[in-house]
Amino acid sequence: MKREYFIGLDTHGTFCEMAVVTGKGNLVRRGRCDTTIEALRKLIAPVPAPRHVVMEEGPLANWLYRNLKPHVTSLTVSDPRRNRLICCEGDKDDAVDALQLAQLLRGGGLLKPVHQTETLSESVFKQLVGQYHRRVRRRVAAGLQITALLKQHGVIARAKQFSRPEDQANLLKLLPANQLLAEMILTSCAEHEQLQAAEEVWYRRLVMWAKKDATVVRFTGVPGISWVRASTLRVYLDTPWRFRSKKALWKYLGIGLERRTSGNGPELLGVPKRTHRLLKSTILGAAQTAATRGENPFAVQYRRWIDNGLSLRLAKRNVARSLSSTLWGMWKQDADYEPEWVGRNGSAAAASESY
Repeated sequence: MKREYFIGLDTHGTFCEMAVVTGKGNLVRRGRCDTTIEALRKLIAPVPAPRHVVMEEGPLANWLYRNLKPHVTSLTVSDPRRNRLICCEGDKDDAVDALQLAQLLRGGGLLKPVHQTETLSESVFKQLVGQYHRRVRRRVAAGLQITALLKQHGVIARAKQFSRPEDQANLLKLLPANQLLAEMILTSCAEHEQLQAAEEVWYRRLVMWAKKDATVVRFTGVPGISWVRASTLRVYLDTPWRFRSKKALWKYLGIGLERRTSGNGPELLGVPKRTHRLLKSTILGAAQTAATRGENPFAVQYRRWIDNGLSLRLAKRNVARSLSSTLWGMWKQDADYEPEWVGRNGSAAAASESY
């Protein structure tokens, strides 16, 4: 049997540390180089094949993954939080980190892989969607700061009530006569307007690129799925084939169930506490829209679950499971949305379990 080599890379902005171990765990090589693709290729090239490389998830991970993968037998990007739990004792420095990564990879099953996009275009589209969501968060945060400032002076208002100059003038009349306070309100409102304008620019850019992706276009045919939600699900899930079942997809989206028990205590069911918050809010928001706006199969499911005694929260979560299952099936088959697919083969989880 041919000897395998396991390479751990501890990556930094300016340099990388490498450690190579054999299948028996013997350290056979160390190295250090600048953080460039050419330098890393030269560092890895002398290691005989088959060679398996591991690095931790971070800002450099996807760039390194896309450029180094063709030059190695396999490349794993691992979850650093899992690694810290396993390797939290003994010495710690960059060389030690690289060696521990190589040993964890050799151990098999000790690492938690982090999925990576395979191409530059997919990575850039994902970054575009992320930039748009960051603009939304900034605009919302600015609006909340203004409402909090107004509330401290007894004025209750929402963002839509100070988005226009005439609205701002009306709000100033409700506030105490104070020049500094008026300046703070007007300046904050101007910043909010700028953020709103920037968000609209990013939205138009996102939609323009979303319309070039066939999967996103098909997703928008599903009730509750807008261009933003379709793009978010598309780029952060990346491919339907990374999930072995609908339950695995639900768990990743934060709408599945986890079982927890200890000793002779009761078995508890609950949604995952650690999840992708953006994906969870996206699928639950889509479920809310599909269930309460317009007549469609998801709205019918929602009303049926409510009539059967489910709470609004559980009924919405079941709709989210049904919706995600429909999208998953469409994605795997490269098919357009068909209303009769909804609920087929038990696409929504049994709702009798309480949590």
